[in-house]
Formats: sequence, C-alpha cells, structure tokens
Amino acid sequence: MKFHTVRRGSGKPLLLVHGIGGSWASWEPVIDRLAEGGREVIAVDLPGHGPTPPLSGPVSISTLSDAVTEFLIGEGLLGIDAVGSSMGARLVLELVRRGGVLGAVVSLDPGGFWEGWEVPVFYYSVAASVRLVRALQPVMPAITSNPIGRTALFAQFSAHPWSIPSHLALTEMRSFAASPSFDELLENLAHGEAQSGSPKGSVVAPLVIGWGEDDYVCLPRQATRAIARFPDAQLYWFPNCGHFPQWDSPELAARLILAATSGDPLPQPERGYKSTLSARMKWALAVSLAVAVAAVAIVVSVPLKSRQSSL
Repeated sequence: MKFHTVRRGSGKPLLLVHGIGGSWASWEPVIDRLAEGGREVIAVDLPGHGPTPPLSGPVSISTLSDAVTEFLIGEGLLGIDAVGSSMGARLVLELVRRGGVLGAVVSLDPGGFWEGWEVPVFYYSVAASVRLVRALQPVMPAITSNPIGRTALFAQFSAHPWSIPSHLALTEMRSFAASPSFDELLENLAHGEAQSGSPKGSVVAPLVIGWGEDDYVCLPRQATRAIARFPDAQLYWFPNCGHFPQWDSPELAARLILAATSGDPLPQPERGYKSTLSARMKWALAVSLAVAVAAVAIVVSVPLKSRQSSL
C-alpha cells in the first residue's frame, strides 16, 4: 500500500503516527520544531485517513500495524524512531511489542487501557462527537473560526480548546468526517483486541509514554496500567494538557520527543503552569461551554428550518 506522507527537515528519520480520524496535520504544531531539531520528519496518513486509501480487509490495530510495517520495509525504514498520538500511540506500542520494527518510541496518551465503565464512556462520547461533526460539516468553517465554536468541539480533547488554531481545527473536523475507517476503528478500539504488553527487559530502545494530566479521553488513571504492561517504559506527565499534548503544549512536546528519541534526559516541565483552575475560571469555562452548545444548536437548527420551509 502507498501511504501519503509529508516530510520535513533532514537528519535521522522520525515517524509520526496520528490518531483515529486524524491526519498528518494533527502534528502541525510540532512538525517544524522537530525538523529544526535535526530530524527528517515523516508524518503519515494511515490507511483510511487523508489521501491514503483504506485497507481492503478488516480494519484494526493489528491490521494497521501490519500495514505500517510493510510501509517501513518498502521505504527501507525498519528501526525508525517513532511518535504516536492516541490511537497512533497504541499502534506504536503494538509495534514495540512485536519487536524489530521501531527504534526509540514516544507514545502520547495511548488508547486501549480503559476498563469497566471507562469503555462505554469512551465509545459513546466519541461516537456522539463524530456524528455531530458529520452533521455540522456545512457550517464547520464558521464554527471553527471562533474560540467559542472550538471550545464546544474540542472540550473533551484539549485543556484549552479555544487556543487551537482555527485552520488546524477545521482540518481535523474535515478529516474526522471523511475517514471511511473511523466507525470500524472506534468499535475495534473499544470492544476489539486488547492491548498486550512486553515483559520487563524485552524493550531495548528508549520508550516513553506521555500523558496529559487533564486527558478526558484516555483518563490519567489508565497510565498506571500502560506502565504495568510496558514496565520498560518511562512515564512522563504533561501539565495543563489534555489528550493531545502536541496541541496544548507544542514546545514541551517537541522537546520531549527530541530528547526521548535521542536518549537524552527528558525536559522538566514548568510546574508553574500545572492546571489548578480557580472557582472563577471554572465558572467562566462552564458559561463558555453553555454558550458554545447553544450557539451550535442555533447554527444546526436554522438550516434545518430553512430546508423545511422550502419544501
């Protein structure tokens, strides 16, 4: 299979693997920083995402891992350092478990470590979100162009969604809606194959699992399970970050990736910006979310009423 890729910089290759429904553009806040750090950055669109065609058979973490392995073999890139986000973070952990595919790995907020009630919460919240995103496609440019709209769309995924660049927000929402593999992958992530681990001492190259302290998709409590299954990994916490640290703190995320994949000491986060919302900030956020939901409802209802009146 031919993968669509975006390449930046020169130096030792570094693979970037996005999450479910996303694209290479998910890495836009950090890709140039990584290239400036002396790496040839190769950001892929996984099968069924962006211009890369979907797999011809079942779509799962296992089959996507097979496809990525074949891509790396074809490109002469076996042993490449890699970074994954969300579903892509789980995918790179699967390749670590298989051995011989990747070098140093950074896994950012990996899925697959939920248990019990966390499973339906993950599945139904994300499924509802993507249905809303698909319904809102005609007015998505207007919604993503303002901070209130971005807050409504990305509150589950970002610690400060209003700060996400509008062009990145629109690109992500277009990609989520267009992916032909999204629904099957979501079902597999929630109810399919479990994430296996690697015994202690079996992972030779550096392995860092990064987690946003304010992740509402893959809850921080799941980090201990990830480390239990990958005991050779080092756990790194991102203060004041949600499910996508590369969005919420791109400079720190880039520094971590460069250090971890080079075998250097990991950067110490500036604990001064740890998320400690005051009562006033919590109230402001709640009001913003309420206004955002009302605004989205109005945007959706107006076109529907217009269509009904024209019938």
